[in-house]
Amino acid sequence: QVQLVESGGGLVQNGGSLRLSCAASGRNLSTYAMGWFRQAPGKEREFVAAISSSGSTASYADSVKGQFTISRDNDKNTVYLQMNSLKPEDTAVYYCAAGGGRWRTTTSYAYWGQGTQVTVSS
Repeated sequence: QVQLVESGGGLVQNGGSLRLSCAASGRNLSTYAMGWFRQAPGKEREFVAAISSSGSTASYADSVKGQFTISRDNDKNTVYLQMNSLKPEDTAVYYCAAGGGRWRTTTSYAYWGQGTQVTVSS
């Protein structure tokens, strides 16, 4: 089993930056692709970013490309999401997930964190 715990969310001003962390335990994270998803109130959960097990390849939603960066440190069993130039429309609960094969599809992930709230004020 894999347990995922997100941290780093909070309130930030428009244009600010935030770094989310996802710490894993139970199994070595190095064998899993990792993804970040977000869900705003009243909306469907959407893909944000994903990274291969080795960290050599990453994929991003068009809405965040060039603003967000996903990375991982397998020695620390942790995945990160660096978010820059944040806008109010980025406000959502952000979730990390492990196990994705088809990175942009929620059903490809076997394990999910509890989520962390990100709120961007205007």
